[in-house]
Amino acid sequence: MSETKLTAVVLAAGKGTRMHSSRPKVLQTLLGEPMLHHVYAALTPSGMDVLTVIGHGADMVEAAFPERQGTFVEQTEQLGTGHALQVAWSAVEATGATHCLVINGDTPLITPEELEKLTSVAGTCDLAFMTITPRDPASFGRVVRDEDRRIRAIVEAKDFDMNVHGSVTGEVNAGIYLLRVDTVSALLDQLENSNASGEYYITDLVELAVSGGLVVTGVQCGDDPSLMGINSPRELITAENTLRRRIVEGLIDRGVLIHNPDTVIIGPDVTVEPGAEIFGHCEIYGTSFVAAGARLGSYNHITDASFAPGCEVRQFNHLEGAEVGEGVQVGPYSRLRPGAVLKKDARVGNFVEIKKSVVGEGSKASHLTYLGDTEIGAGANIGAGTITCNYDGKDKFKTEIRDGAFIGSNTALVAPVTVGRDALVGAGSTITKDVPDQGAAIARGKQVNLKRRLKKS
Repeated sequence: MSETKLTAVVLAAGKGTRMHSSRPKVLQTLLGEPMLHHVYAALTPSGMDVLTVIGHGADMVEAAFPERQGTFVEQTEQLGTGHALQVAWSAVEATGATHCLVINGDTPLITPEELEKLTSVAGTCDLAFMTITPRDPASFGRVVRDEDRRIRAIVEAKDFDMNVHGSVTGEVNAGIYLLRVDTVSALLDQLENSNASGEYYITDLVELAVSGGLVVTGVQCGDDPSLMGINSPRELITAENTLRRRIVEGLIDRGVLIHNPDTVIIGPDVTVEPGAEIFGHCEIYGTSFVAAGARLGSYNHITDASFAPGCEVRQFNHLEGAEVGEGVQVGPYSRLRPGAVLKKDARVGNFVEIKKSVVGEGSKASHLTYLGDTEIGAGANIGAGTITCNYDGKDKFKTEIRDGAFIGSNTALVAPVTVGRDALVGAGSTITKDVPDQGAAIARGKQVNLKRRLKKS
C-alpha cells in the first residue's frame, strides 16, 4: 500500500451574510485571533500542505495571513462548496496528495485530535466525513442512511423531504471530509446545481460515491460542539466562550493558579507555565508568555508581552509588546507599549507610560512619567512628572540616562540628550544639553518673590 499524503483544502470564500459585518466571516475573531487562524492551528501538527479557497474579501484574507502567500486559490464566483473544491482541485493534485481533507474555515473549535479521527480512516474508504447529532440540527445537512445504517447521502436542510429521504435521524453533516484523490476526481465533474439554492454542493459527492460503488464512511462524533460551524454573532460568542473555558481549565489542570477563572480570558497562542498566578478579571492575548512565579493582578489587558519569574503586575495596567523582567513590579495604572523592556527588579508605578525604552536593573519610575525612545541604566531614579521629549514633529530622538542618575520631579529631557552616570538633575528642569557623569544640572527660571498687596477691608 502506498504511503498516505494529505493535503487540506480550507473553504473560506463565503461572505457570512448573517454576521452583519463588512469583514469576511473567517476573519471574525475569537480570543483576539481570526477564526481561520484557529483552523490553521488545528491543521499545523499534521504537517500536511494547506490550500485555502478565498472569494469574498479575498484581499483582506490574504493580507491577514501574509505568511501563507502562494497557498490561496481564488473562487471568483461563489457557486457553492462543490464549486469551491472544483476550483482548488488542480492545486490539490499538484501537491501529489493521495487524500484531500476538506474543512470549513468557520470551525475554529476543531482540534488536531478530532481531525485525527477522520484522517485515521484514510486507507479504508474512498470518502469519509464527520457527523454530529446536535440538539438543534438547524441548517446542517441531514445524513441519510439505509435500513442497514449504511450511508446513502447528505441532503441539505432546505432540500430535505421525509417522503423522499426518510425519517429525520438527528445525525447531520459536520462539513469536514476526507477524499481519496484518484477515485473522487471523476465525481467532481458530475456535480449539478439542481437544488433550492442553485449551487454546487460538496455534499452531493456522497450520493455520487455511493451510486458509483465507492466506499463511504461516516465518522460519528456524537454532539461535539467543536465541529459546528459559525454563522451568526450569537454562535460566534458561544464558540468564543467555549474556547475560553477550554483554555483556562486546561491551564488550571496543568498547575496554573487562576483566581476567579470565569473572568479570565487567555488567547490560544499564549504560554503560561505551571506555577504562575493570575487574578480575574484579566485578558491575555497574542503570543504572551507568563513564567512560573509571575503574578498578574486583576483588570490587566495584555498583548504579546512576556513576564519573568517573580515579577508582579498589579491592577489596572495595559501592556503590549513589553518585556517584564525578574522581580519587576508594574502598576497600578501603568501603560507599557511595544519595545518597553523592564530589567530585573525595576519599578514602574502609577500613570507611567513607556514606549520603546529600556529601564535598567533596579531603576524606578514610580509615577506620572513618560519615557519614549529612552535607555535607562541600573539604579536610576526617575522623579514624578518626568517626560522625555523624543519627537520634534518629524523625527524621533533618543534619551540616555546612565547608571545611578537621579532625575528630579517635573523634568523635561529634550532628546537627543544624555544624563551621565550618578548625575543629578534638579526638579523642574528642562534639559537640552548633555549632563556629565557625576555632574549636576538645573535649568529653570529664577524664583522671584514679590511683595503682595492686600486690599484693605
